[in-house]
Amino acid sequence: MRDALLAFVAPSTQALQFAIKTLLGGGLALWFAFRFDLPQPQWALMTAFIVAQPLSGMVVQKGLARLLGTLVGTVMAVLLMALFAQAPWLFLLALALWLGLCTAASSMLRSAWSYAFVLAGYTVAIIGLPAIDAPLTVFDQAVARCTEICLGIVCATAVSAVLWPQRVERQLVQQARSAWQAGSSAAASALVGEATARQGLLEVLGRIVAVDAQREHAWFEGARGRQRARALRALCRDLLTLLRLARGVARQWRQLSEAERHALAPWLERVGEQLAEGQAQQLPALAEQLRQAAEAPTLSAVQRLCLERLALLALRLDTASQSLAAVERGESGQASPALSWHSDWQTAAVYGARSALAFLALAAFWLATGWTAASGALLLACVVCSLFASRENAAQIGLLFMRGIFYALPLAFVVGQLLLPQLNGFAMLALALGVPLFFGALGMAKPALGATATSFSLHFIVLCAPQNDMHYDVAFFLNEALAMLIGVGCAVLAFNLIGVRSPAWHGRRLLRATLQDLARLTRLPLTGAESWFGGRMADRLLQLARHYPALPSQSRSRWDDGVASLDLGDELLHLRACLAAGDRALGLAETNFLDHLRRQLLLGPAPSRGAALDAALDDLLQALRGAPPSIDRRLAEAALLQLHGGWQHWCGQQGEAHGLA
Repeated sequence: MRDALLAFVAPSTQALQFAIKTLLGGGLALWFAFRFDLPQPQWALMTAFIVAQPLSGMVVQKGLARLLGTLVGTVMAVLLMALFAQAPWLFLLALALWLGLCTAASSMLRSAWSYAFVLAGYTVAIIGLPAIDAPLTVFDQAVARCTEICLGIVCATAVSAVLWPQRVERQLVQQARSAWQAGSSAAASALVGEATARQGLLEVLGRIVAVDAQREHAWFEGARGRQRARALRALCRDLLTLLRLARGVARQWRQLSEAERHALAPWLERVGEQLAEGQAQQLPALAEQLRQAAEAPTLSAVQRLCLERLALLALRLDTASQSLAAVERGESGQASPALSWHSDWQTAAVYGARSALAFLALAAFWLATGWTAASGALLLACVVCSLFASRENAAQIGLLFMRGIFYALPLAFVVGQLLLPQLNGFAMLALALGVPLFFGALGMAKPALGATATSFSLHFIVLCAPQNDMHYDVAFFLNEALAMLIGVGCAVLAFNLIGVRSPAWHGRRLLRATLQDLARLTRLPLTGAESWFGGRMADRLLQLARHYPALPSQSRSRWDDGVASLDLGDELLHLRACLAAGDRALGLAETNFLDHLRRQLLLGPAPSRGAALDAALDDLLQALRGAPPSIDRRLAEAALLQLHGGWQHWCGQQGEAHGLA
């Protein structure tokens, strides 16, 4: 409670700047809407608050996404009304289907552009529901809503760019260095097999995913922002490779005897110090020393392979440091594809169906009762179900949204029904609306209060409804207030009744998707494979970690499955990279092994399939040993054996986890 009060009583400088910018952008949009005599100026003011973000690039991207979604939704509203103007039930069914499709599409995207799908869904409701009794007015309403929304976007973007601009690309430098340090620390922990390696892995994966999401916003901040965004792609790829190599060295290290480990311990400590301290000094020289040490005749084959992998790890740390330097200098760096992400169409279909069913339930209530204000409840249910569909805590966010409505109701009644009738002129209107909205914007600047403060600001605007021709009607006000509460309440009820609450089912879905990706990894071009597989596995491991505490002890093998599949994918990537770097292709033996591995991965691990790779593995081993000797061939042989061992271990885990049944 104390922190919440401090956000309003003693706000930070950044919060004050954000509130002033948001208020000025909204006031400018409202003034232009009045000046151009638009039918509902409150939509311009609301849009300025909706797209308000603390950083300039965020405002531009969210504004463009909202603009694109609005345009698509406008076209669909006119089209659906043209097709079903004489059949309200069919129009509502078509609208529910469109809303479900847009919600499902937005749930499958981790990108900020998912907001465009959300807007494309409920914009049809914004335009179509008021016109259901007068379908001939739908085109006029579509043009008016589109104009008002575009006006709000332009004003908010202009004010954010001119007044105290805070650029995303400048913050990317700090976030990139933080991710680089976390990645180096996690690699150091994985290298020595510390007990905290799991938490470090989750931390760095979370940082990589978060900084990759910020990269999109920097793309809209000029040439320098785009260059830093490109460099950040390469850094994320290098950090994923760094983790992969460190975990591979740890697996190789476990195969050494105690005497062999003691002999190589100084080399491991030198590389570990570079990782733990986040240094990048003389790494190419260290890698060359490691490779020279690997040629010593007194070392065993496993020791040589361990040193050669340590050399690769040192070189990758050097590459990652160069990528970080490119981000800091604002240079584009090496070209690299963006991280991919996990998409689950079945879960998205559940979220889409939930939005459609909540809408249809309220639509049936509307048609059965003829309650005029029910369209407002329908609209709010659409907005809440679409915006928060894929959130883990969607019901809690919906309740925070409702709390904002409760805060807005008494204040909107005092301002809209008692104070505004006594005032005259735009200046007095701006003063009456601006003071509550200023405090609402201060709350929006604090993440913990963001949902409640945003809901308060938007519903305060809706209930006051500033227009050129103001109408003051207490009965209408109470109807609108009741519709808001019913709409958000139905959305929260839908979140609680229809959801994916089975961690075991969710884990099985993630495992099946991971096996399919591993199978594709046997054929996927190596260019971009690291970002493609690493980004998806980062998403899945973070999801598994969220569900891990909720799983019963006998079902917690899902986390082990995720780690085993990550290790298997790492060794597969390493194997293919070493094979591709060889002087001569291995031909049929390589193709047969990868095809056989692909088939086994699609079948999945099982106790009876632990030896399924033996025959194809022997053929590829013979081909490797018959090829001219080189570092790449030796590393490929080690990766092949590690992959085989990882597959056998994973199959054995299935027997331990599920028993004889």
